[in-house]
Amino acid sequence: MDNPVPPRAAAPGPRRRDRHGRGMRGPIAPPQVPLAASRAEVFADLVQDSVERLERRWPQLAEIDFLILEVPRLEGPGGGWSEDSVPLGGTIAAREGHPARVVVYRRPIEIRTKGRDERAALVHEVVVEQVAELLGLTPETVDPRYGED
Repeated sequence: MDNPVPPRAAAPGPRRRDRHGRGMRGPIAPPQVPLAASRAEVFADLVQDSVERLERRWPQLAEIDFLILEVPRLEGPGGGWSEDSVPLGGTIAAREGHPARVVVYRRPIEIRTKGRDERAALVHEVVVEQVAELLGLTPETVDPRYGED
């Protein structure tokens, strides 16, 4: 019983399957499919859609920067917001060399909504309110459909 088993010859070329024969692991979906988009990318698309919708009516919005931040910053004790109320957005007035900015906070909006449609409606509402504040108008003037379900 001195017959040793000869080793298998290694196959030339790249390895095509994993050792369990189920195929190599790869992405679940290709990058161009919406499944591959992160939450932040989907949220940015919602904000962009809302801004484009408003720019058709208010061309001067092209001069305003729209920013998305994860959460509002806590500025010292009290921070301008409490445990009961967290801002969903904010504005920064134009200063020398810097355009006006509208800030939308992603996480507080995501926490308050359940589905994509509800999130899109709240994002649009926040963007309209912040643009109205920046322009010194009422939200109904900025978007006549403001407040409609």
